[in-house]
Order: sequence, then structure tokens, then C-alpha cells
Amino acid sequence: MLSSLNEWLWQEKYWLPPNSTWAQLEDRDGLVFAHPYHMLAALPMALVLVAVRIIFERFVALPLSRWMGIKDQIRRQMTPNPVLEKYFLRMGQRPMETQMVLLAAQCGLTLRQTQRWFRRRRNQERPCLSKKFCEASWRFVFYLCSFVGGVSVLYHEPWFWTLALCWENYPQQTLNLALYWWYLLELGFYISLLITLPFDIKRKDFKEQVVHHFVAVGLIAFSYSSNLLRIGSVVLLLHDCSDYLLEACKMFNYTHFQRVCNTLFIIFSLVFFYTRLIYFPTQVIYSTVFDSIRSSGPFFGYYYFNVLLVMLQILHVYWFCLILRMVCSFLRKGQMGKDIRSDAEESDSSDDGAVPEGPQLKNRMARGSGPAIANVPRSRAAGRLANGHTQAT
Repeated sequence: MLSSLNEWLWQEKYWLPPNSTWAQLEDRDGLVFAHPYHMLAALPMALVLVAVRIIFERFVALPLSRWMGIKDQIRRQMTPNPVLEKYFLRMGQRPMETQMVLLAAQCGLTLRQTQRWFRRRRNQERPCLSKKFCEASWRFVFYLCSFVGGVSVLYHEPWFWTLALCWENYPQQTLNLALYWWYLLELGFYISLLITLPFDIKRKDFKEQVVHHFVAVGLIAFSYSSNLLRIGSVVLLLHDCSDYLLEACKMFNYTHFQRVCNTLFIIFSLVFFYTRLIYFPTQVIYSTVFDSIRSSGPFFGYYYFNVLLVMLQILHVYWFCLILRMVCSFLRKGQMGKDIRSDAEESDSSDDGAVPEGPQLKNRMARGSGPAIANVPRSRAAGRLANGHTQAT
């Protein structure tokens, strides 16, 4: 059963162009080729990177954040309330106003006290500033090292400057040992990001980030297995050259070095625009669509690889729209604002649909007259609901 499945999965028509076989890619006469089983080393590499990240954030990034003056905001604790906690975890973090009235009545609290409890509870879910700095620091260090390593590996390759050469003598292209280790490191990093997803900061583009990580893993693993290392390495380096700028921008924003942050943000926006919205579709995708099949016909891997590249391009457009919103805010205010993907900290003075302090509700009955309670909620529906819990006088 497993052997037949393995034979079906590794059929040459899926992974290699027509008239190419796995036998042609066997190591011989001192020539080494890429083999799919090489990528198995990415799993222990990912675990090593997770361990290195934990050590780095604990003993390097966190002390650095303290040295640079980052102080986490002291958050006021909310009074434990099993009813509100159950609703928060199961139903949602932002109850509708009518539901807020019911919860207030059930817990014997005023509406303002209930709203304040939810605000403080939501703040408990938000990551502190030092955690954001540590995460950005780790990614900055990795992306910068990866970018420098990628440039050192690819700079002297003629196919890096002329993408049409990526398909010369494909798929019988020998493996560069330095390129293998760089590729392995990149794959291990993206797998490590998938491993740490439950613990990383969840921003508004969390779903898009998850899609990006899976697409990246799929592209790296497939391109290596199909010996598409040349064009795959170009895609990796294009992403690294702007990613480290973004993480550096975050770090200086968290530490309130505003001028440095503003400068880096402008550079990052320009680099992102050119590499991902101009060069990537007009050069890389063009080459994978047209240059790749000039010497051989299309095959399954051709369509699969290009679909993943198009998915990446869609994510690039989405993220550039977010960057444009931040650029507009930057031009209006003259400085970088907060990351629009992150939720702002809520203070106890936040309105949040707050209503004037009313009488306390106990045992689903209110003290005082009916008209006084009817004025508590803003909406008519909430007012009628509150009247349903008042005691006639």
C-alpha cells in the first residue's frame, strides 16, 4: 500500500519536464544533484531554530529592549467573573449592547462595569511591547543574515542576473553546496514559523500570514525536489531584501526612535514596491511562465509552481494596500503611526459604547425606579431589554 502510494507520488510526470527521468539526476562522476530526501533535514533544522529563537529572545532581545528603554504598560487586572469569562472565551470578546445588558443583569453589575471588565480582559490578550520587540528582533536577525548569505551565494552566479539562464540545461543542473545549506535554512525557518504560530503575535493579517507560510514551505520544498533551485533562490532573496527592513522599522518604532523608523519605513516601502510589485511579476513570474517551457513542454509541476507564485503575488498586493494606508497616514501626520495590523491598547476611559453609570443590577432586579434604568442603555432595544429586568414601583 505505502510502496504503491510512494510510486504514484513520485511519478516523473509530476515533478520533471517531459523526457526527463530521475535516473538522469543520480549522482555520478563527482556531480551532485538535488534529491527530495535532502529536505528531510529541514525538520530538525526547524526545531534547532525554535530553540535558538527562545534563547535569543530570552538572553539577547529582552535585555536589549530594557536597555533601549522599552517599558511594558501596567495593565489593571479585572475582577474574576466566571460568567463573563465563559462568554469571552466561547462567544466573543465584544458582546453586542443588548447582550451586554443581559450579562450585566446576570452578574449584578452595571453596564459600565461590564464594559470595563471586557476592555481589561481584551487587554490581557494583547501582547506586551517587549514581546513585540523580541519577536521583531529575532526576525530581523534571521532575515538580515539570510539576505547577506543569499547575496554571497548568488552574487557570482550569471543566472541570478539573467533569469533566462535559470532554465539552461534544466533539470540536469548540479547542486551547489552553499546553495543547499541556504535553501535548507530558509525551509527550516518557515517550518519553525508554522510551529510557533500559536505563540506568536496574532495581527489582523494572521490568516494571510498562515497562507504565506504554507505557500513558502510548498514553494521551497517543491522547487528543491524538482531541481528548480535557481529560480527558487531568486524568489527567496527577493523576499529577504525587504523583510529585514520591515522588522528593523518595527524595532525602532517600539523604541520610539521615530526619525530612524520614518527613514526605514520609506526605504522599506520603495524596496517592497520594486521587488514584489514590479520585478517579481514582470521578471520572475514571466520567466517561470514563458522561459521555462521554451526547451520543453509544460508539466504538472509547471502549473503547480506558477499557481503558488501567483498566490504569493496576490498576498503582495494585499500587503502593499496596507502599506499604502500607512504611507497616507505618514504623509498626513509626518511620522510613522502604529502598525495598522495591530489592535490598540484600550484604557479604562475608552468609550467602547459606554453608557452613563446606572443603578446596579442584582438578581436580575434593579434598585430604583423604572424610568431611571430605562435611560441606562443608548439603544432602544437595550432600553426595552433593561426595562424587562426592572422592578415596578
